[in-house]
Amino acid sequence: MVNSHIHVPYNRLYDYIDIITKERFNLEIYFNSQSLDQITKKDIEKLKNVFFDELSLSFHAPFMDLSPGALDSKVREVTIERFNQVFDIATILTPKSIVFHSGYEKWKYAFKVNTWLEASLKTWEKILPRAEQLKTKIAIENIFEEDPESLRMLVEKFSSSYFGICFDTGHFNIFSKKSLEEWICCLNDYIFEIHLHDNNKNFDEHLAIGAGCFDFKKFFELFKNKNCIYTIEAHTPENVFKSIRMLEQLIK
Repeated sequence: MVNSHIHVPYNRLYDYIDIITKERFNLEIYFNSQSLDQITKKDIEKLKNVFFDELSLSFHAPFMDLSPGALDSKVREVTIERFNQVFDIATILTPKSIVFHSGYEKWKYAFKVNTWLEASLKTWEKILPRAEQLKTKIAIENIFEEDPESLRMLVEKFSSSYFGICFDTGHFNIFSKKSLEEWICCLNDYIFEIHLHDNNKNFDEHLAIGAGCFDFKKFFELFKNKNCIYTIEAHTPENVFKSIRMLEQLIK
């Protein structure tokens, strides 16, 4: 299946090494801040040798406590430092994309999206040149966004083929107050990656595709930009395999 990746935290990679190597899974590796504090160049070289000679890779950057749109310059500095640590690893493992959270929450910014946007630009203008140099795409993921407009505003400020969107089906299902049609109409041309998981609108369950109430059939009928990375974010091996089977039926 072209461009399908499986999300695995860095600290769990070797727990699943037998499955990964047997199935030849392409991976999205999540580096949290603790992993970045501990990882060495030797560890990265080992990853490259063990897993990735012929596999396709993407990354997920850390997000806990970080805020690319922070108004506090010190918080932005720490966020940029963490993001640069991920790009240091990317110089060796050359992922196709790196997913970042936007950090926008309407309540936190008192509905002042332009305040968040202005601060965000100060972060991404320092990170984007590294992505363009490595030919690695930055994909900004929807989390708490109730509509797609803030994400589109951010992407259009850069007009770069290396700066776009990761559309997350599970987060949309919980937080969106606008229709799937409106999201796809607004963001379709900017989507580099899709995070595929399901829930029942109660919390971020990360179920297998089709195990909750997100309308995947409708999504794939609406979504036209098929040349992207499809990342399965189900959190158990059983649900990963179930999702793979469902995805094969949905994309024909």
